[in-house]
Amino acid sequence: MKRTTKNCDETYMTSRNELIRVFTEINDDGDMARFFDEIFTPKERADLVMRWQLLKELHAGEPQRAIAARHRISLCKITRGSRILKQEDSVTRILLERFAEA
Repeated sequence: MKRTTKNCDETYMTSRNELIRVFTEINDDGDMARFFDEIFTPKERADLVMRWQLLKELHAGEPQRAIAARHRISLCKITRGSRILKQEDSVTRILLERFAEA
């Protein structure tokens, strides 16, 4: 069977939705850490951790240029996070607010 873009898109969305369900099923921090270690490479895990750190720093009100200088990364990587946090219905912002209160 010839693969079409539509088939690839459907496969992607099916797998994406399955993965989302898997993440929501894991309620134990240790199990989640092991799952991350199993499915992500060390580089992928480091990238995720860095993304979260940048978001926390932006949420705390740190200037983008200071964050970029401290982590030695381009402003482009930080701009995405800034845009996300400006969205009124941002799940990321809601989560960061929840974690900041804890």
